[in-house]
Amino acid sequence: MTIDHIDLSRIDLNLLVALDALLAERSVTRAAARIGIGQSAMSSALARLRVLFGDELLTRAPDGMRPTPRALALSEPLRALLRQVQGLVRRDEAFDPRTVVRTFTISLPDSTEVLLATRLLAHLRREAPGISLLLRAVDRAHILEEIDADRVDLAVDLSFRGQMHHKQRLLYRDSYVCLFNAAQVGLTPPISLDDYLRFPHVLTSLRGTAHGVVDDALARLGLARTLAATSPRFVAVPFLVRAAPVLTTMHARLAHLFAETLGLTVSPAPVALDEVAVTMLWHASYDDDPAHRWLRDLLRRLADEPAVLS
Repeated sequence: MTIDHIDLSRIDLNLLVALDALLAERSVTRAAARIGIGQSAMSSALARLRVLFGDELLTRAPDGMRPTPRALALSEPLRALLRQVQGLVRRDEAFDPRTVVRTFTISLPDSTEVLLATRLLAHLRREAPGISLLLRAVDRAHILEEIDADRVDLAVDLSFRGQMHHKQRLLYRDSYVCLFNAAQVGLTPPISLDDYLRFPHVLTSLRGTAHGVVDDALARLGLARTLAATSPRFVAVPFLVRAAPVLTTMHARLAHLFAETLGLTVSPAPVALDEVAVTMLWHASYDDDPAHRWLRDLLRRLADEPAVLS
């Protein structure tokens, strides 16, 4: 399509920046703060946008402002367009991690925070001191919305069911092992299935349900285990295990780290459990962002290094 320069020149492209902020925040006040203008200026921009697109774009609702179907359809093309413009302007700028100043918001479970964020922070302080991290618990029910609204730069979890505008990359694969305090239970590895069922277990459940992959595997054998406790926090479980005659089954990387740190014992799980894939997810508009790409590559390299707690 031939560009109509005269027609395009009549459009204030700053309005598109305002629209992106409005769609992300769904609030005139927050959108104004996001791009550093006054609330009245943002209200004026919204009025002009409604005229430009011939649509209300955002309407008032009990929980804030709700985008119209037209606005929702504009959201992804608009974000991609603004990223292209930003990339065009910055294309000749050399990326130097030692001088960049930026905050990355990363959503991840506490297990991955222990395994990866510790090494990531140490590396950033050495190589990229201007980069800071805002670490948040991953909300599996709303993570795609948070990515789309630009409230999260990168998410790390076991699996994602993203859409076409979401990108994913494998960080690492992991298996399951059993973790316990040998002094409490009097067992030595490898433990038998009978011993595995004889002692009660501690389960980590992010959904708050007393059922996990181990229970599914045991059910296929016509067996069941006894649960002594269920916790939503991976990092609390080894302390529970150290204190009582109980077992837990967790990802091998985390289990070996806690075993070394807390004096616990690791054994192969005596029931067949599938490997898990830990992946990272981001919005496709950040695909070619130099700092974002550098961070993703760094996380991938760090995932291959052994986990150590000093």
